[in-house]
Amino acid sequence: MKNRILVTGGTGYIGSHTVVELQKNGYEVIIIDNLSNSSATVVDSIEKISGIRPAFEELDCLDYNGLDQLFTKYTGIKAIIHFAASKAVGESVEKPLLYYRNNLVSLMNLLDLMPKHNVEGIVFSSSCTVYGQPDELPVTENAPIKKAESPYGNTKQICEEIVRDVIASGAPINSILLRYFNPIGAHPTALIGELPNGVPQNLIPYLTQTAMGIREQLSVFGDDYNTPDGSCIRDFINVVDLAKAHVIAIDRILEHKQNDKVEVFNIGTGRGLSVLELINAFEAATGVKLNYKIVGRRAGDIEQVWADPKIANEVLGWRAEESIEDTLLSAWNWQLKLRERGIQ
Repeated sequence: MKNRILVTGGTGYIGSHTVVELQKNGYEVIIIDNLSNSSATVVDSIEKISGIRPAFEELDCLDYNGLDQLFTKYTGIKAIIHFAASKAVGESVEKPLLYYRNNLVSLMNLLDLMPKHNVEGIVFSSSCTVYGQPDELPVTENAPIKKAESPYGNTKQICEEIVRDVIASGAPINSILLRYFNPIGAHPTALIGELPNGVPQNLIPYLTQTAMGIREQLSVFGDDYNTPDGSCIRDFINVVDLAKAHVIAIDRILEHKQNDKVEVFNIGTGRGLSVLELINAFEAATGVKLNYKIVGRRAGDIEQVWADPKIANEVLGWRAEESIEDTLLSAWNWQLKLRERGIQ
């Protein structure tokens, strides 16, 4: 029998790509999502890519009783990959309570129910925002956790602490915390990609929508940072590369290969790229000119951060493989496919 994995937020951007990779690697996947920032039609696209239709339940992780019933309905879930969370830095500054309630309580509900239903492990979707503005670059897993620059970043820090405290209390759970850098791109089939509801909060969907003419202009937040071209620097990682890291993490938990009950890995390319460099790379890869303007800095943004992925490379045997050009081209192909489908 295939191992059952629960993926929360599984119709979302990173979640959907991870479901595809899990199914390719022989796992049976149950998706739950409240569809607050995605669509149930993503399940159809996952089936088209993988040839397997994952089970899907529309459910909010804040619904404790609903989660309890889900574990009863789908017995034998071995592990969870927890993506379900609000994730926009700027929005979190404006709506902090929404972020604290959604991101903390959803995790606590899962951790509370895992021992009852014999769920062995959880892979938690964390973020490089836990490092704040690092003292040294590239940033390693041993870098100090700094005061968060935004409520979103703070929820990731607190969630990591919750996982550690619950496991330290003796809960029979193992966990891997994956600290992502900046996921971009889309599946090479162009059947799944990043499609937030409403106005995008993340750079790439706003960029591709601007290139398509859906948005009038892309705003670059700040050109006066202490970086070579003045714009923020990030470590942009292909979403399929990121998805593959989750499969390896699940394998590691279920095969009892962990050195500690809680392990942390940076998932990034090890290369820092500025926002303006990214725009230039997009124009070079696609041949499409982008209408953008420099505006003031945005609250909560970190000046520069990129990963030292050495531990993930050596311990997990994982590494980022896709080039930035191919990744940006995949994002553009996804936007073109959306236009074909009449989705603006």
